[in-house]
Amino acid sequence: MTQVSAVARALERIDRLDPRLCAFTEVWHEAALAREPEARLLPLAGLPFAVKGPAGIRSYAARRLIAAGGVPVGSTSVPGPGTVWQTWGQGRHGRTVNPWRADRTPGGSSAGSAVAVAADLVELATGSDGAGSVRIPAAWCGVFGLKTTNGLLPSPDRSGLAAAGVIARSVAGAERYLRHVLDDCAPPAAPAPPLPLPLSAVYSPDLGYADVDPEVEAVVRGAVDRLVAAGAVTLLDGDCALLDPAAAWVAIRGGGPDQDGARSVRGENDRRLDALFARAPLLLTPTTPNRPHGHEGPGDTYSTALTWAFNLSGHPAATLPAGFTRDGCPVGLQLVAGRGEDASLLGTARAVENVLPPAWPFSATTG
Repeated sequence: MTQVSAVARALERIDRLDPRLCAFTEVWHEAALAREPEARLLPLAGLPFAVKGPAGIRSYAARRLIAAGGVPVGSTSVPGPGTVWQTWGQGRHGRTVNPWRADRTPGGSSAGSAVAVAADLVELATGSDGAGSVRIPAAWCGVFGLKTTNGLLPSPDRSGLAAAGVIARSVAGAERYLRHVLDDCAPPAAPAPPLPLPLSAVYSPDLGYADVDPEVEAVVRGAVDRLVAAGAVTLLDGDCALLDPAAAWVAIRGGGPDQDGARSVRGENDRRLDALFARAPLLLTPTTPNRPHGHEGPGDTYSTALTWAFNLSGHPAATLPAGFTRDGCPVGLQLVAGRGEDASLLGTARAVENVLPPAWPFSATTG
């Protein structure tokens, strides 16, 4: 019996499942199959991956993955025309749907990337995160997402708020990504050694300003309690109370007139975060204040409320599945570490993943 290649399997699942998921804008069948034999001889051994949006194939991360033997199989959906909000996607077959609940959005702007990973179409997909665009869809699709330290990898964003990121089915996939994309930027990032447990952490349900859905917070708090009970985490006394970064983020991203006010908020939050990470290596929060919303939009809620603070501060941040709301929506647990501690954050995430294993909306055999 002939063994089906990883690339052929990925393309078959995309062809079969994407008409209902709408995760991809383009699929590169011939190019991917042609690239695979040579890629198998390289470290990533022909690993199929997806890229975010129409320009994703030109990103630094995609080029580094290809050089290491990854095989890009297609570009994934991002918000389409006519939407002023970013937690949405438009694929080649239509509106991108959440693989857990088709009546809900997958999040965004790395919408299709998260859906492609959650549905086991690819093991990992590239993303970019300027306000939560990797972490939000990863949380709402029940997979792992990483925003790297701002400036660690090249980014075309002139504001400095956006950082490269990855969405993966497991922390191990994100470690493979980071190890290979960092080759030209910094010393190779080997998987971080196991960290001594328990890990000291501070938990904040709202960062001092966000209005969080009580059920979302309860799911995350339950996940944190499981980490404590398993001996993975020790919670330190105190919260993390920041100034609401919304106006500062908007001013910096858009070059608005209140740059002095934005710098003041940014500076004060940096001071508070520096003090926190001086006493604890880890901050835990819900990834989003809300559950996945319907396709009509998020209303008045900022899904970015708990993520964009770390685009302003530059800290690496990751999201792992924490559980589900009663109506079947995935909820994410956000992990934040000190600037430049990306490899250590992934080591921490592995310890968390051992206690909080993910679930999948589509089985690898049946789809």
